[in-house]
Amino acid sequence: MEKIISFLMSRVTLVTLALLAQIITMALMIWRFSNYFLIFDIIFMVISVLVVLYILNRKSDPTYKIAWIIPIMLFPVFGGLFYLMFGGTGLSSRMKDKMHFITDKMKECLYQHPVTVDNLKIENKIAFNQAKYIEKYSNCPVYDNSETEFLPSGEEFFEHLTEELKKAEKYIFIEFFIIEEGIMWNTILEILKEKAKQGLDVRVIYDDFGCVTRLPHNYNKTLEGYGIKCSVFNPYIPIMSFRLNNRNHRKITVIDGKTAYTGGVNLADEYINAVERFGHWRDSMVEIKGDAVWSLTVMFLSMWGYLRKNDENYQDFRPDDYDISEECHGYVQPFDDSPLDNEHVSETVYLNLINQAEKYIYIETPYLIIDNKMMVALTSASKRGVDVRILTPFIPDKWYAFAVTQSNYEELMEVGVSVYQYTPGFNHGKTFVVDDEYAVVGTINLDFRSLYLHFECGVWMYNTASVHKVKESTLEALKISRQVEMEDIKNTSKIKKIARSVLRIFAPLM
Repeated sequence: MEKIISFLMSRVTLVTLALLAQIITMALMIWRFSNYFLIFDIIFMVISVLVVLYILNRKSDPTYKIAWIIPIMLFPVFGGLFYLMFGGTGLSSRMKDKMHFITDKMKECLYQHPVTVDNLKIENKIAFNQAKYIEKYSNCPVYDNSETEFLPSGEEFFEHLTEELKKAEKYIFIEFFIIEEGIMWNTILEILKEKAKQGLDVRVIYDDFGCVTRLPHNYNKTLEGYGIKCSVFNPYIPIMSFRLNNRNHRKITVIDGKTAYTGGVNLADEYINAVERFGHWRDSMVEIKGDAVWSLTVMFLSMWGYLRKNDENYQDFRPDDYDISEECHGYVQPFDDSPLDNEHVSETVYLNLINQAEKYIYIETPYLIIDNKMMVALTSASKRGVDVRILTPFIPDKWYAFAVTQSNYEELMEVGVSVYQYTPGFNHGKTFVVDDEYAVVGTINLDFRSLYLHFECGVWMYNTASVHKVKESTLEALKISRQVEMEDIKNTSKIKKIARSVLRIFAPLM
């Protein structure tokens, strides 16, 4: 009973109920007006028709268009108005103007060294083209003097992270979608508190929606009380706004500007298997040392500057030298993706890798909720003889997302794509590895939210030792996973197939 009362009185429940009340009230008002006054009924109908025409002519994904047109046509009185309120695929113009501080600072503080790209062009023109695209549209340069180490589990990341945090001498920046009190976060927090006492500049950013059920309300004030500066991204408040869909899904840690981490792991106990939620939790991160850390430092500082509404000299946070091995090979390019423009950097990076693959493409993703472009790219790669393997979860964290994931299996498998389910539990890793040459490790899921709505980040790597480690990690996981067979698809009940098909249509709205 105490748990039930606690849940009913929690902030997430109260805010959600307030939002539902606003939606129901608006729907009832529209219904009453349209029933009692014919003129309003006609006006709402006309609005819906105009909205459908607007959607058809927008430069957006066809799958997203269909997902909105169907409910608008089914409920013309409500559909058009609700699209106008919630149907945009990104931030409002007003909000974009405010947040352009982020992109402006990225452009100002990140510089592409011409010798690096010239050398890459000589070495591999295809890799050069990919790196130039990322640099142009995410403002993030490619580096040739940085080390990367792939960490194939949350446990390894946690071990590396705590060791590096203890070595910090100047500052620690932490930015995560989810933080939750427990073994992992409490251990990290004790180090942060100690470092703050020593006078280090310790800063934390967390996404309010990601933490709404995980942290106490106003937890940022608790951290400030420890001497840890804290900012909250996009507070979850009881006001109807599509802005609630734009989340900060990034996971970034920067220590003294010399070491950085990003990937799929959040700061909660299931990510290190200290608690079990969906069987064994599989995840990964990448550790970066050297010049490439600067890009992640600027990503953090630009977001911090926007949230705090202040500006500072970013060069103060750039180290004078880097402790890296002389045996540093390959190219490393951390990149940022945001809903501030209509350029879907993460999706294009993935599509480029798929379209240019010659031997194999190994993908790990918790959600396989893809649009037509991605489906065509994957099936075309398989048709031309590329070995395409995709690892998805066996135990899902969201039943509806898993249903849409499963709905995509058949079309992929019909042309030879191998689909696996991670039998021990839930696969949360987000990795691509291609032809022993390229790899991407980051926060980006293969779903509409990550590709179109969220702030995300990743690391593109070419010809680094960590590329091979990503490959080895995925192959080891496939050995203990179950390959989905066509017989499994055939044995699926018709009701399940229909339900999955319906959910697939509305996947862009999930």
